[in-house]
Amino acid sequence: MRALLTVALLLAVFAAPVAAADTDTLFKIRRASTIAIGYSEAAKPFSFLGPDGKPAGYSIDLCREIAAGIQRELNLPKLEIKWVKLPPDARISAVVSGRVDIECGSTTRTLSREAQVDFTNLTFVDGASLLVTAASGIQRPAQLAGKRIAVVQTTTTERVLGETLKRLSITNATIFAVKDHPEALAALEAGKIDAYASDRVILAGLRTSARDPGKLALLDDYLSYEPYAFVVRRNDSPFRLAVNRVLARLYRSAEVVPIYEKWFGPMPEGGLIPAVFALQSVPE
Repeated sequence: MRALLTVALLLAVFAAPVAAADTDTLFKIRRASTIAIGYSEAAKPFSFLGPDGKPAGYSIDLCREIAAGIQRELNLPKLEIKWVKLPPDARISAVVSGRVDIECGSTTRTLSREAQVDFTNLTFVDGASLLVTAASGIQRPAQLAGKRIAVVQTTTTERVLGETLKRLSITNATIFAVKDHPEALAALEAGKIDAYASDRVILAGLRTSARDPGKLALLDDYLSYEPYAFVVRRNDSPFRLAVNRVLARLYRSAEVVPIYEKWFGPMPEGGLIPAVFALQSVPE
């Protein structure tokens, strides 16, 4: 019996470092010389497939900087980026399962999501709004009564839309679930829906890519506050620190400015975006 106990204890001692290594993203990246980055192919201008068929966008550029920073920190001669395409409803689960090391898109940091994953420093701030057909006559959210509205399921906008309709005492709007932004745009252009609820910057990109942008209108109203951050695994502080170290350096040095302006135009002199970069410029 004593011999069996001794063997069990030895197995526990030697197994512990292996188990710890399996939950250490930096260890995993160093071992494979590969970082797996999750992205959306339809969240322009944050994350999408470019004309060359490769991931592109504001979040993608930031994550390329993150990969380069981690390569330097681990002193790796080469670090391959494995791009993993994710639908909206798989963003969190892909990180939890270890399928990707970080999710780089337009994911809102929420307390309920933090029950499953951790988030990096903020990368952007936006808010939900509505893209509507000109034929619908909708000019403000209060006019959604009797209208057909699309939203992607499992997103924060789905909850916000429900809360907005309840607050406005609108009970006769019809809600349609769509799988992604392209499906919603197609439904708008075909006249199958009157409005699409999503984050405002994404809606602006959809309107620009429409066959006839003049037939669509983006409302001025914001329905919510959406702080964006990258998704990483819970309880993996070394990896989260490595990512935040890169982001903070980009913000402190203003190297983030040309990245921002590449996708959104001139950096505003005031407002939430400059405030995000200033407040997230954590010193070393």
